[in-house]
Amino acid sequence: MTNPSGQNPAQPTGKRQLRGASPVSTEGQDAKRPPVADANAEDKSGSSVATFPGEVVSEMKKVIWPTGRQMLNYTLIVFAFLLVLTVFVWGVDALSSWVIRWIFIR
Repeated sequence: MTNPSGQNPAQPTGKRQLRGASPVSTEGQDAKRPPVADANAEDKSGSSVATFPGEVVSEMKKVIWPTGRQMLNYTLIVFAFLLVLTVFVWGVDALSSWVIRWIFIR
């Protein structure tokens, strides 16, 4: 089909919009899917409640714990942030209270 000027209509240029066969085939999708696990096969990792405490201990050994100085710094930062936030909320509350009193009680 051509337009009135005699030229071919504009075609999309994106990879997914080209003419012809789709770049995605069902064979390609099936090959990428993981194999379905057999319902009767027993999974060795995490298969019982008794293994849970041992797994917790092994994961806790991987944690990089902060030093006492780092914990002190983090705690002081949190308290400072809470103080700033508390002052900000108090200020907004006091200002809105003053505005409401000014509007209704003149």
